[in-house]
Amino acid sequence: MLAREENCPPRATAAPSSEAACRSPHCRKSAAGRIPPWRSRAFALLPQSAASAEACPSAVKRGRPSRLVVRGAAVNSWSGSIEIGVTALDPNLLDFPSSATGLKGGSWIISGCSVLRDGRSILEEYGQDLDQLGEGDRVGIQRTANGELRLWVNGQDCGVAATGIPHRVWAVVDLYGKCTQITVVPSNAEEAEEGTPQDEVLDLPCNQNRPDKFPNSLESENGFSSMELSEVVSNAILSAYNGNLLNVSLGSPPLDSAPCGAPPMTSNDALLFHEKCGTLIKLSNNNKTAERRRPLDEFNNGVVMTNRPLRDNEMFEIRIDKLVDKWSGSIEIGVTTHNPNNLEYPATMTNLRSGTIMMSGCGILTNGKGTRREYCEFSLDELQEGDHIGLTRKSNNALHFYINGIDQGVATNLTPLVVYGVVDLYGMAVKVTIVHNHNHSDRLRRNNAIMRALSPDVGRRAIDAGNEPEPERLLFHPNCGQKAAIINEGRTALRPHATDDFNHGVVLSNRPLRNGEVFQVRIDKMVDKWAGSIEIGVTTHNPTYLQLPSTMTNLRSGTWMMTGNGVMHNGTTILDEYGHNLDRLKASDTVGVVRKEDGTLHFFVNGVAQGPAAWNVPPNIYAVVDLYGQAAQATIADDTDLLPLPDDLSEGNNQLSPSSPSSVASGSDLRFHHLHGNNAVITNGGRTALRQNCRSEFNDAIVISNRPLRDGELFEIAIQKMVDRWSGSIEAGVTAIRPEDLEFPNTMTDIDYDTWMLSGTAIMQDGNTMRNNYGCDLDSLTTGSRIGMMRTAKGDLHYFINGVDQGVACSGLPPGKEVYAVIDLYGQCVQVSITSATGPMDNSLSTSNITEKSFPIHSPVPGVAHRFHSSCGKNVAFQDDGCRAVRVAGYCHGIVFSMKELKTDEVFEVKIDELDEKWSGSVHVGLTTFLPLDAPYAVTGLPSTVLELRSKVTWLVTGTEVRRNGILQKQNYGCSLERLGVGSRIGVKRCTDDTMHVLIDGEDMGPAATGVAKNVYVVLDLYGRVTSVSIVSSSALEEADGTKPPSVTSEPFSEEEEEEEAIPCENEVPAVTSSMQFLENHGKNILLSNGNLTATRVSSYNQGIVVVAQPLPPQQLFQFQIDSLNPQWTSSLSLGVIGISPERLNFPATACSLKRSTWLLQRDSVFHNSLKIVENYGPNLDTCPEGTVLGLLVDSSSCLHLYVNGMDRGVAAQDIPSPCYVFIDLYGQCEQVTIVTNDTPAVGAEGADPHSQGDMEKADVVDGIKESVCWTPPVDLNTMKTCEYHALCARFKDLLLLPDDYFVEDPKYSLCYCESCHKLRGDEAYYKRGEPPRDYALPFGWCRFSLRINPRLEVASTSKKWHMAYHGTSIGAVRRTLDQGELVPGSTSILSCRPVKADPQGSGGGGGGGGGGGGSSGGYREAEENSSPSREDLLRVLLSPTLRYAGLEAFATKVQFKDPKSHRQHAAQVAFQVCVRPGSYKVCPQTLAVPEPLDPRFSSAEIEWVTKEKGATVLYGLLIRVE
Repeated sequence: MLAREENCPPRATAAPSSEAACRSPHCRKSAAGRIPPWRSRAFALLPQSAASAEACPSAVKRGRPSRLVVRGAAVNSWSGSIEIGVTALDPNLLDFPSSATGLKGGSWIISGCSVLRDGRSILEEYGQDLDQLGEGDRVGIQRTANGELRLWVNGQDCGVAATGIPHRVWAVVDLYGKCTQITVVPSNAEEAEEGTPQDEVLDLPCNQNRPDKFPNSLESENGFSSMELSEVVSNAILSAYNGNLLNVSLGSPPLDSAPCGAPPMTSNDALLFHEKCGTLIKLSNNNKTAERRRPLDEFNNGVVMTNRPLRDNEMFEIRIDKLVDKWSGSIEIGVTTHNPNNLEYPATMTNLRSGTIMMSGCGILTNGKGTRREYCEFSLDELQEGDHIGLTRKSNNALHFYINGIDQGVATNLTPLVVYGVVDLYGMAVKVTIVHNHNHSDRLRRNNAIMRALSPDVGRRAIDAGNEPEPERLLFHPNCGQKAAIINEGRTALRPHATDDFNHGVVLSNRPLRNGEVFQVRIDKMVDKWAGSIEIGVTTHNPTYLQLPSTMTNLRSGTWMMTGNGVMHNGTTILDEYGHNLDRLKASDTVGVVRKEDGTLHFFVNGVAQGPAAWNVPPNIYAVVDLYGQAAQATIADDTDLLPLPDDLSEGNNQLSPSSPSSVASGSDLRFHHLHGNNAVITNGGRTALRQNCRSEFNDAIVISNRPLRDGELFEIAIQKMVDRWSGSIEAGVTAIRPEDLEFPNTMTDIDYDTWMLSGTAIMQDGNTMRNNYGCDLDSLTTGSRIGMMRTAKGDLHYFINGVDQGVACSGLPPGKEVYAVIDLYGQCVQVSITSATGPMDNSLSTSNITEKSFPIHSPVPGVAHRFHSSCGKNVAFQDDGCRAVRVAGYCHGIVFSMKELKTDEVFEVKIDELDEKWSGSVHVGLTTFLPLDAPYAVTGLPSTVLELRSKVTWLVTGTEVRRNGILQKQNYGCSLERLGVGSRIGVKRCTDDTMHVLIDGEDMGPAATGVAKNVYVVLDLYGRVTSVSIVSSSALEEADGTKPPSVTSEPFSEEEEEEEAIPCENEVPAVTSSMQFLENHGKNILLSNGNLTATRVSSYNQGIVVVAQPLPPQQLFQFQIDSLNPQWTSSLSLGVIGISPERLNFPATACSLKRSTWLLQRDSVFHNSLKIVENYGPNLDTCPEGTVLGLLVDSSSCLHLYVNGMDRGVAAQDIPSPCYVFIDLYGQCEQVTIVTNDTPAVGAEGADPHSQGDMEKADVVDGIKESVCWTPPVDLNTMKTCEYHALCARFKDLLLLPDDYFVEDPKYSLCYCESCHKLRGDEAYYKRGEPPRDYALPFGWCRFSLRINPRLEVASTSKKWHMAYHGTSIGAVRRTLDQGELVPGSTSILSCRPVKADPQGSGGGGGGGGGGGGSSGGYREAEENSSPSREDLLRVLLSPTLRYAGLEAFATKVQFKDPKSHRQHAAQVAFQVCVRPGSYKVCPQTLAVPEPLDPRFSSAEIEWVTKEKGATVLYGLLIRVE
């Protein structure tokens, strides 16, 4: 085989005669002297018949060019072709890489149409594309006397490729890709030197075009078969010895070649983009580059096609040059039969319904329809700038796609014969360039992987095994990440700008690790800015030739990394819970890695072995450290720092991992045996067992003790992780079967001999149930629970739950027979660890006569029901099964949370255990809406102190101050927390009146904060003096299972809510009972939880259909809430009803494929059996934000209604059958929904917001405007959660620096009236208000921030009976108006006067708050020149029932500002929404000259109101509009 020849050393044969030496393929001499071994090695790739006299160089005179012609053959199995250049490296000492582009140390290589120096491109689009040359073409390379490098193609000089070439260089030829054979023919050097023109020198006589016996094919008799050539792409580098001109010819011209003097053969025409393209496309770079114009405004019309059809096996490859982060979706690529000359280009290529095959995302679309949803693991939407995408049509009609040079396999076998390449610059993709050299760096990486697969030692020089030198010292390799640097003689790696960049910090070892050699580094420096930290692992990639990725986990081949507390292989997680979490390490901690001789990979943290992480890891691997996130600098530990390597890291290791359940090593030698079920993994020195792939596998994870149990010996484990996906949970017991004799079944209850197991509440022997209703239920245990088992000397089996004996489970175990403890990680139970309680127990228990008794299940710590959540600050360590928190370093980064949400009137209390008096400050305590589960995914992680936790609302007591999101709310509250000492107790609770109370040593300090949200977690900050606390509280309300249905609260109200009283009416719709739940039969990506009330899509974007198990009763409203949206996807959920039983229904990928008795609501359309029957119905479901409550109801006439946040959107479909079942498709963005039941505050529930119901008076409801369907408050409707416009207006409001005390604290009273928000709420355009009722328009296009009504104003209690109006003003007038609490007329008020002259900015009269006059240019009636405004004008305040008038720029002046987030310029206006006392104002015709009516509801005679009275207005809200 060729690969074998490549790895063999040159033959040391005796030198034959000089004549024979010139014709032998293994010659050692020539006229010029000895041929070095590398020549023999390189030419070993040539077929034996090609080694003629012309294959051995003649004498080469220094300073004179040698003329050589090399001819050969080509194959079409590969992309790319010959590469040629020069190198300053001595071939005698060269360790040949797999490709010439991998040469460093002074190498210039021409590849395709690019010139590379030391592997990096220095010139693009140079000369003729070498990849397009064919057989018979000639290529030459020359170094001129002045140090220029020139390329010659078929006798034509391509110009200067590079300058500054050293005097002593060797020519290099790489038989890459399609180029498989070349011939070197000597030239007349003297002729060239004497001044013969170069063209003549390079044109050989016809009789020298071809050697006598040059092969026309590569058959097996020539030395190797073409199949062998196809297996090896590279490692065919040739080097011409000590010459400065090399001319090579590709292939053998046919026997009937052109006569002497005929022009040389021309190359094939290169692939370019066709000049006819999409309407927004701009072509450049000789039609090699395509760019979409206006990428921030337009996302489509970016289709480009090739200028000619693709040939068989021809690679069409592009490079992504530019992306924009605005749109969803990205580049699409494929082929089409349509001729670009005749095609009317569509907006997107997937709109074509014939002759088109496109790759979109990770799927394949044929004629616009998906034919393969999951074609490959890469998604085009996730590619970055610089990535390459290619495709080729094989001669067998198979279409292949390539991503960064990696073949993704066959996309289709039905590709038409004539196809054009097509690229759709869609969405994020803006600019691409056709690549003719096919990405050398990625191709080199791919070839390295291919060559390593053929032989681990390929590319390395053979070393005599008997004389192997001592390996050099382990250092960091100088080739490192873009943002990394190597210092300290290679021992230290760092990211110099760690506060500016968080990645590109990959460093590798300078040589492969030996078996059993520990590579360990010490963290020297960390930064607090980023999330994540150091990652360590190994890779098969040689750092010399590796193009280092931004993070090592992006590498998709030959790489194993420990990241966080998981292990990843080729970018995919293989272990979820492994060892200590690297993200919690600090400066001076150490991490290490070792590969043992058996191929297992082990990691170390602070010298503690974490157990086997991977198996079958190949030898010759390099160590990798990724200085990611917080990790800024690391140093390789000296050999004296390394701990001795244990003999066996998988068993019997008595060292505890930092992640062990106990901080004290157990005295017992009980561990898990190394033999176990297929899905089980043993880590942590044999103390921890987990089930891998826990969301796709539920069984086959049996683990067993490493030795038999002694009589009276307790074997106890703690449950560390559970998933709420499966039914059933852990099973535990004993067996008399030795592990070596056990053929591990799927579940242990399948064993039919010598086995006793507890499953749920059933005791089973040999697979048969002996008794039910044992004293405990294993299926009800949660994370943190402990399970123990013990056989007494009498042969009784006892179980212990959280340390409490549950009584005799069974008797009659063979007293003299050995039994092993067995744990079956089944169903919900994923991970367990052996506890420190394991070991011999009191002798009284060994022979006790305890009778059967059902004991209650207690918490792991007696009397304690609460736990700390695992998400915490980086300096926190937990002890006592999560009941004790310790700050192990520094004075901050000590944030901890409660495990669960705090229930109403439930007290969470801790005791201070330790103080460190060298610090000042003390513990902080409070409540937060921040979800602890979101902490690992936060961009910056948890802050250093809880005062900076502001991403969600947090109420906090610190010292004697009460703060909300860091802003001071109250001083001198209760007892100062800074005075507490060891033993003091601190508690917090949330009362039924939505207040937060803090308790000191059991004494209630009173309400600290009001308006506290319902769904809150306790948050503590172990700050300053306080370094350790323990939980001492208990709760009778603790739930048995670990999950809790998401609370549904009543959130913001709409304008309509203010106007209508929520009173019972005849047409009120009853909600369904709480018995509704989702059916167990559902789409394959669905996970049900929360008693089947919550459905979650756990992967991909489809396969997410769920059906309600019970039929929908007539005239009963079924409602559910959108819990979670993922903006990564486009589109969102759909819902409907189906008239057939869903029990045995096979669900398709999406609901639109349901075609039998199905009514579907999707976007704003209604479908029946996949056919659209209604358009523009209701709101677009794709725009519904998180918290939206959707509902379906079938009325008495069998008509289907959609409800959005309690509002009926009308009839969607008719003739709905009975019974029917509600189904929901969790598609695209929608990832989780929860059924709204009567147990949660839903539509019409008593727990609805009192502000929107309780304070409504009968007078608030105007006679004659009540609707037949009563309005009830929406459930958890907070459109601002995802409204960018509201966020933009809020940022502008923050720039005004207005005191928070002027505004209503609860954000739900701030309403956004952008188009999507008001349509989602179903707001009407006009409402009535006051007595007598008068119309006013909602402020569409504005955002309202509700103001507190001044309690000193007597009109506050009656303001709801007043009318509603608007007042445009200027930015400078806002603060003074807020200070006065109303619009006050008079000359001192900048709000009251009209400008003296026309001024669109309202500068006259104090800023143009509003006025009556009008004029020509500005629209005001301008006063006489040099006259002053009348007193009457100065005392008037202008109002309007519509902002279409009051918001004109003449009243509400515009101001320019820069958004602090996007840094873009915007224009903003402000206005006030006010309540006006009836009778205090006068309705007047408009004074501002406007050519057309501004509002169809109000005529020009009634659009302007004027008041002169003080106290006639009450400020209701500040309105902001941003353009």
